Amino acid sequence: METLKFKTNIKCGGCVATVTPHLNAMTGLEWNVDTDVADKVLTVTGDGENLQEKIQETVKKAGFQAELI
Repeated sequence: METLKFKTNIKCGGCVATVTPHLNAMTGLEWNVDTDVADKVLTVTGDGENLQEKIQETVKKAGFQAELI
């Protein structure tokens, strides 16, 4: 298991709801977004090759940005 943290522009509950189906479609992931901090941190725990790139692509498809921190 690998845990990655990303700075995002996922700002509110509505944004989380938008990205939820995209991230939930990725099997074997546990994730959450802390919208109470300035960097709106997305924390993802999972396995797989190129996990960072896959998360960033998935978040981008949902209309948001994710930068590894």
